[in-house]
Amino acid sequence: MNLDTILPKDGPAIEEVKKYINKYNDELIVIKYGGNVFIDRQIFDNFITDLTILNKLGLSIVVVHGGGPRIKRELDKSNIESKFIRGLRVTDEKIINIVESVLIEFNEDIVSSLKKRGFNGISLNTKENNVIEVKPESKELGFVGIPNKINVDIIKDKISKNLIPIISPLGLGYNNRTYNINGDNAAGAIAKSLKSRRLLLMTNVEGVLDKNNKLIEEVSSSEILKMIKDGTITEGMIPKINTCLDAINNNVTAVAIIDGRKKHSVLFEIFSDKGSGTLIRK
Repeated sequence: MNLDTILPKDGPAIEEVKKYINKYNDELIVIKYGGNVFIDRQIFDNFITDLTILNKLGLSIVVVHGGGPRIKRELDKSNIESKFIRGLRVTDEKIINIVESVLIEFNEDIVSSLKKRGFNGISLNTKENNVIEVKPESKELGFVGIPNKINVDIIKDKISKNLIPIISPLGLGYNNRTYNINGDNAAGAIAKSLKSRRLLLMTNVEGVLDKNNKLIEEVSSSEILKMIKDGTITEGMIPKINTCLDAINNNVTAVAIIDGRKKHSVLFEIFSDKGSGTLIRK
């Protein structure tokens, strides 16, 4: 394998990549591509590039995407105002139909962008190859679900055929009704079920910051809990951190919160000593 021709010039150093490449052989990596990151098309194209490089290098990857900003844009077009409870969108029948169509459309955008570069992604969503079964989060939230069961056989089958599974944060519940799922929760549930080596949460922040707003490169779960207790980590980041803690306590080796706005942030996280965000270990 000629790494010179595969790796981008502005990516991690070849020597570092060589060091890590065997480490991830036969391991699974789940990447959550956050809704707030993909509004910028340049960032999106950079992400697609990183996926193609990981695939060329022989890594097994699963992508779970968000869709918040796109959903908001469509709801605004229809003059539908969203109500939020505990940070989750109250989702009635009209809203779930819009949410489902927006998320599936974005899912297909990722798949077709990979295809244009000669790589095969595969859509996994509520309309085809559904892999997430859900139970309702609560009555007041309507069609918002919590992952109850992940069909790992479908995901593993696609990976074995060298396809990149692209999964929408949607699931089917009672009577095959569609439910919206928080993207981080969907990614965490999938990473746990697959016992993945890494879960990467791509977002539009640097990572976890200390009291002086400096990036923390690596942290243990006990240190993270202290930071929540003393108020270093506040509201917006807490649900994301809870997803991380749940994952590392249930079969996932480590979770990284990385800055999706940085070029090749996925490659730097996987193939460099420094990483590109905050790595959380047990």
